[in-house]
Amino acid sequence: MKSVLLFVNDDSGLDARYQAALDLTRALEGHLHCLHSHTYPPQMAFDGVSGMSVFYDISKYAAEADAQLKTEMEKRLAGEDVPWDYRQANADPARGLSRNSALADIIVLSSGSGAKNSGQVLGLLGDVIFNTKVPVLVQPDGVRKFEAAGPVVVAWNGSFEAGNALRAAVPLLKLASEVHIVVVEEDKAHDLPPLEASEYLSRYGIKSNIHDLAADKSSVQAVLLSTVDALQAGYLVMGAYGHSRAREFLFGGVTRSLFRECPVPLLVSR
Repeated sequence: MKSVLLFVNDDSGLDARYQAALDLTRALEGHLHCLHSHTYPPQMAFDGVSGMSVFYDISKYAAEADAQLKTEMEKRLAGEDVPWDYRQANADPARGLSRNSALADIIVLSSGSGAKNSGQVLGLLGDVIFNTKVPVLVQPDGVRKFEAAGPVVVAWNGSFEAGNALRAAVPLLKLASEVHIVVVEEDKAHDLPPLEASEYLSRYGIKSNIHDLAADKSSVQAVLLSTVDALQAGYLVMGAYGHSRAREFLFGGVTRSLFRECPVPLLVSR
């Protein structure tokens, strides 16, 4: 895990994403790829009487704003101690990130926890997670750091998605001071018991502790969040969208709830 892809956009989560991406790149001794992806409408210019010239004005304004963002980001990056590059793509963010993810090891996005347009942020997260095979670091807007060397919680339910997330996290889990595999019982059998997850990590020299917890009257996400707090975890590893994405969006679900509520970064895969 060496190539970190950061989504650059002038929004409320940019500073948190940027700092997390820097911390992540330093911890991995990797390379930071910054991508600003934006769709430019056709530049149509007609007689002002028709009103069609507004398309040209909007496109021109967007291009100027993007150029200013590029200048500001390159100035910030120039003072950092990580190798980096800055790219721009003429595509909507989800498509641009997908196209540029083929040689990325991890993508850094926002959770939208502090955004007014959280629906758009969640939509972008869902599109990227579903259309790429790259793990995503989901950064809360209010957390401007990523602690790779502290305790980590791995949410385990024995699913295919949980297994993918665990495998993707191995390079980072090697850096953690403690790894806690947390199972929240939901009255159903696990395809893969937590002991197998622990044994898998041991083959990489990673020691882990298993916590088998009962949900009782609390929701799964509430138990996970209280455990993250009690163990002072720096981030949470989990599989995303165990049910269909449409069902998760309409009726809630652990994935969607944690995107909104988790106070620490989430490392997710499906």
